[in-house]
Amino acid sequence: MILKNANTIATQQYVTNDSLHQLFDAVNVVSVQGYDENRRVIYWNIGSELLYGFTKQEAYGQKLEDLIIPAAMRKLVIAAHSDWINKGIEIPAAEITLTHKNGNDISVLSSHVLFTNQYNKKQMYCIDVNLADVKYAQSQALFKDHMLKTIIDAIPDLFFLMEVDGTIIDYRASEQKNLYVSPTKFVGKRMTDVLPSEVVKKFETHIAKTLQQEEIITFEYELNMPYGLAYFEARMSYLAQYNQIVTIIRDVSEQYKSAEIIRNQAYFDTLTLLPNRFLSLDRLSQMLIEAERNQEKIAILFLDLDDFKKVNDSLGHEMGDKILVNSAQRLNKVVRKEDTVGRLGGDEFIVLLRGITNNHDAVIIAENLLKTFREPFRIDGRELILTLSIGVVMYPENGCSSSDLLRNADTAMYEAKSLGRNTYSFFTKEMNTVMLRRFEIEEQMHGALERNEFELYYQPQLDVKSGNIIGVEALLRWHNSTLGNISPGEFIPIAEHTGLIVPIGRFVIKQALRFLNVWQTSQHKKYTMAVNISPRQFRDLGLLTFIKDCLNASNITPSSLEIEITEGVLMSGQSYIHDALIEIEKLGINLSMDDFGTGYSSLSYLREYAFDVLKIDQSFIHGITTNEADCQLVKTIIVMAHSLGMTVVAEGVETQSQFTLLTELDCDFVQGYYFSRPKPAEQLLDFSVHYKP
Repeated sequence: MILKNANTIATQQYVTNDSLHQLFDAVNVVSVQGYDENRRVIYWNIGSELLYGFTKQEAYGQKLEDLIIPAAMRKLVIAAHSDWINKGIEIPAAEITLTHKNGNDISVLSSHVLFTNQYNKKQMYCIDVNLADVKYAQSQALFKDHMLKTIIDAIPDLFFLMEVDGTIIDYRASEQKNLYVSPTKFVGKRMTDVLPSEVVKKFETHIAKTLQQEEIITFEYELNMPYGLAYFEARMSYLAQYNQIVTIIRDVSEQYKSAEIIRNQAYFDTLTLLPNRFLSLDRLSQMLIEAERNQEKIAILFLDLDDFKKVNDSLGHEMGDKILVNSAQRLNKVVRKEDTVGRLGGDEFIVLLRGITNNHDAVIIAENLLKTFREPFRIDGRELILTLSIGVVMYPENGCSSSDLLRNADTAMYEAKSLGRNTYSFFTKEMNTVMLRRFEIEEQMHGALERNEFELYYQPQLDVKSGNIIGVEALLRWHNSTLGNISPGEFIPIAEHTGLIVPIGRFVIKQALRFLNVWQTSQHKKYTMAVNISPRQFRDLGLLTFIKDCLNASNITPSSLEIEITEGVLMSGQSYIHDALIEIEKLGINLSMDDFGTGYSSLSYLREYAFDVLKIDQSFIHGITTNEADCQLVKTIIVMAHSLGMTVVAEGVETQSQFTLLTELDCDFVQGYYFSRPKPAEQLLDFSVHYKP
C-alpha cells in the first residue's frame, strides 16, 4: 500500500499543464504523447489512440519502446532520449516508421519537445502526424503533373511559368503567332524587358493579387500584334510550394469584339451612354442582395426633368436630345464613383446610392442634384433652365424588392411635382417628418453651447462588495427652448455627422473634470469620472492636449479619469485612433470598453489595447435572472475580464435580484436605476453625502 501511494505521488508529479492537455484532448487528427524521465507514458490523447490502437488505459505507465517502437529502433530511441535528458541533445523532427498495436507499420512525421515542470521533473511530448495521406498525395501529384503536361500540349493557349518577380523561366505555345516576341527574347527575362509598360503594370498588379490571395486571378489586356490589335485573357495561379506563378493566356479578340457590341446595345443607353433601364434595375437587384447581406441602407432617387416635354415640343427633338446628354453629364458629376446613374427612358433618370449611413446622406445628394440643375443649360446659343423633381426611397424602409422600390420612388417623385417642382420628396410622410426633425435639431444645435443649453448628468457607480459609491459616468443632456428635451440618441448622431461633437465633447470633458474636483474636494474621496469619447472626437488632433490641460486645470490625477469607447471607435482601424489610445495609456488615464458584447470583434480589441475596465451592455444584464444563456454569458465575461486584469462594470442594473446575482458572479461595480437615475451635479453631491450602503 505504501509503495502504491508512492507511485501515485510520483505519477502525479507529471500530470501538469491541465490547460495544455485540454488543448491536446480536443485534437484527434494529431497524436500527442507525454513521457516521463524513464519514457513511461504520462499522457495519451485521442489522436494517439486512433493512430496506434492503444487506449489510454493500455498506454499509461508503459514504456515508449514497449508500445510503438520497432525492435530495430529501440536501442537508438532509448539512447536518444537519455542524451536529451542528461546531455541536452535534442531529438530532431524526422519522418520515421513506427508500429501499430496490430503490428502494422505507420509512417509519421515525429516532433518532440522537452520541458521541466513545477516539480523539477522533465517531461517529453511527442507530436506525430500520420503521413499515409501525404504519401498517397505525392503519387497523385506526379500523375496529375504528367496529365497536365499532356493537356497543355494539346490546347491552343499560351502557357508561361514565371518567378514572382516576373522572370519567365518556361513556356508552351502551340500557336506561335500569339507570341508577342520570339522565345529567345523572353525566356530568362522579366516581362518589363519584353512587354509594353501599360501591360507590364497590369501583370505586376495581378501578380501581387495572386501572391496575396493565393487563388486564380483573371484579367484582360490588349497588345498591338503584327497582325493588328488583339485582346487576351490571362489566368494566374500561385504555386506556393515552388514560389512560382503559372500563367495561361488565351486570345479572346473575336469574343471581345462581339461581346462589346452586344454589351453596349443591351445594357447602355445609346444617346446618353448611361446604364439603361435593364442594367440599372440589374444593378439595383445586386445592391439589394449586398445590402441585405451587410445590413446596409441604400437610397433610390427617381428623377424627372420639369417641363421637358414643352421644351422638346417647342424646340425640337434634336435640342431635347442635347439636353438629355447634358443632363446625364451633370448627374454623373454629383454622385460618387460607387453610385449608379441610369436612364429609365424619356426624361426619367434613376440614381442608386449604396452604403448609405442614414437618410440625411440621401438628402445631401438630392440637394446637390437640385443645385446643379439650377445652372442654365447653354446649348446652340440658347440659355435654358430645367429643374428636377426627385422622389426618394430608402431600403429597407420603403420596400425590399426592385419593383416595389421603383414604384414607391415614382410615387414620391410625383409628390415632389405636386409640391411645386424643383424639389425632392421622400416616399412616406413619416420619413419627411423625420428629416424635418433632423434639420430642426441640426439648426438648433448651432449655438446651443453659447446658449448654455447643454447640461451634464451623472450616474453613480457602486462597488458591489462594499456598496460604496466609487465614481460616476458623465451623461450629456440637452434642453432647447424651441424643441424641448432632445434625447442623446437623437442629437449625438447629428453632432457626429456635422462635426459639432468636437466642441460639445470638449465641453463634456471640461465640465466633468471641473465637477469631479468639487466632488472630491468636498467629500475628501478619490472618486472616478467616466466620459464617453466618440469616433469623430478622435479626429480632433488637439484632443489629448486638451484632456491633459483640463486635468491640470482641475487638479485631477489621470487615474481618476476613465475614457469610455465602443467597438465602433476601433472598427475603422485608423492609425490616429491607435496612436491616441496608446497615448491615453501612457498618460495613466483608464481605458474602458463600453457596451461589451454587442459587437463581433471586441475580444480581439481587448487583446490589442490595454483596457482597464470592461462594461457589460445592459441588454445582457436585463435577462440574467430569467435567461440562463444571458447569465452564463455574463459569468464568462466576468471571469475572462478578471483573468485579463480588468475591472467589470454591469450597466442597467434595475432590480434587487439582478444585483444579488451579479454579487454572486463576482462583478466589481454596477450602475443602473436600481440605485440611482442620472442626476445633475447639485443633486448628486447631496445624494452622495446622504447615501448609505
